[in-house]
Amino acid sequence: MEAPTRWPALVTRLALRALVNPRLAFDLLRLAWSFRARDWYRRAPFLPVPPADYLRWRMFTAYGDERAVPPLEDVVRFARWRRETMHL
Repeated sequence: MEAPTRWPALVTRLALRALVNPRLAFDLLRLAWSFRARDWYRRAPFLPVPPADYLRWRMFTAYGDERAVPPLEDVVRFARWRRETMHL
């Protein structure tokens, strides 16, 4: 399957995978919560999303391109690794 080229496509595919796998859904929710801006409730649009600068830096360090969108399987593996290794 071809990797998504945009964040909305990745989020949609992750949501579909999470619908059929509740454990993965829990892992992905915990992962998303850990990436949120710490003061998200103080600034509009009042959503717990990661800061854009931080996300660009993470993509650059992981994929060598700050505009990269991670492959679906990378996100799934990282969420599972985080639970298994860090016991979160």
